[in-house]
Amino acid sequence: MKNSRFWKILILSLIFNFAFLIFSFSLHASGSPKSHETFWGTVSVKEYTLNNGIKVLIIEDHKAPLATFQIWYRVGSKDESIGKTGVSHLLEHMMFKGTSKYGSKVFSNIIQRNGGTDNAHTTKDYTMYHQTLSSDRIGISIELESDRMCNLLLDPKEVINERNVVMEERRMRYEDDPQSLLYEEVIATAFKAHPYRWPVIGWMSDIASIEREDLYRHYIAYYSPDNAFIVISGDVKAEDVIQKVKEGFEHIKPDKVRVERYKAEEPRQEGEKRVYLKKEAELPYLLIAYHVPSFPHKDSFALDVLSTILSAGKSSRLYKDIIYEKRLALNIFADYSGFYKDPFLFILGGTLAPQKNIEDLEKTIYNEIERIKNEVPSEKEIQKAKNQIEASFIFAQDSTYSRAFYTGMFEMLGDWRLMDKYLEGIREVKPDDIQAVAKKYLTDDNKTVGILIPIKNSK
Repeated sequence: MKNSRFWKILILSLIFNFAFLIFSFSLHASGSPKSHETFWGTVSVKEYTLNNGIKVLIIEDHKAPLATFQIWYRVGSKDESIGKTGVSHLLEHMMFKGTSKYGSKVFSNIIQRNGGTDNAHTTKDYTMYHQTLSSDRIGISIELESDRMCNLLLDPKEVINERNVVMEERRMRYEDDPQSLLYEEVIATAFKAHPYRWPVIGWMSDIASIEREDLYRHYIAYYSPDNAFIVISGDVKAEDVIQKVKEGFEHIKPDKVRVERYKAEEPRQEGEKRVYLKKEAELPYLLIAYHVPSFPHKDSFALDVLSTILSAGKSSRLYKDIIYEKRLALNIFADYSGFYKDPFLFILGGTLAPQKNIEDLEKTIYNEIERIKNEVPSEKEIQKAKNQIEASFIFAQDSTYSRAFYTGMFEMLGDWRLMDKYLEGIREVKPDDIQAVAKKYLTDDNKTVGILIPIKNSK
């Protein structure tokens, strides 16, 4: 789910309410549920913690008779070990392959028979499963998710079959896609110590080596209630649905063997890195990546606005110069997603236009970066970028799924209430901040350049 605009959220609401409302009823030994008025104005998030450690966030929204159930596990590809990359993603596939109560592929069939949809995805930081269905059937999600949290079968035959499926998925998405393969190469080159350097899907040789016992150890270590949280959004009553969650999940004990996690820190880059990929392709492709901090670092807000100034829409700096005026590239982008647990990358790139020179494209991008460093952007340009981010946010808040997703994303980053800090930070960005982050991070010694060199089919 890599789309920078998808993450560039902001709000229209003019009033933030930071008061924590304590409700009159008590639920568990951990204390009364907490409620917090969000940027959605009339919608609040209610927080509960069950005795086994699982946190539950409930967002009531009665506009339509629908509800979304999401369960987030705090485990992603960065938690894997060398030689077993891709185990998180393969386990995500296996979660649909049955328990002793519900057989293989039964999970999705039940959801679909009840008029719902379901899916899951794995990232570098987390794995998330979700269903959206009629709100009066939210109990189905609770029953199915609680069952597979503790009763997954991991049938050896299914493991082999699904491993082959994932290997084919890798061939289609990376091996046969030169631009995706270059992206993978650039990430692997930019990071030398942090596990962000390996792909979520895993290296092909690692996927091929994953056995049933590897998946079982990963499942036991991380699929535990004290390593997960639930977000429910939609036409539900919190006091009713939390009782169903308690009945479904609170019997699951956090007694699995916890793997000790080590905090990996990428050392400072001391010089330019450059990687070339020779692959059958039609046109050259360029990527330039700079190490940058992630949210909620104080510079993350200005980096977010900077990426918008550079490439959001046809009036952006890179589009006007490279696409419209010089016609150097077929597409161009600047991508900053600060929503990683650890510092990640600010990435620029594009596909070279036919009969053009890749060195000219790279030089022109650097010229635009230098222009930012030498000339403070106008207040008008900054405000326009903020408005674009704000509009993106509004469009993103049109479903129970997206509200649950954003709430869950900030919870993954430390606390769902951080969404207010993000919104405040974006609004406070000044022109000098944009120039400062460009000078600080978009430097030669901090960059990794990747170039796709097309070759002819030798067959």
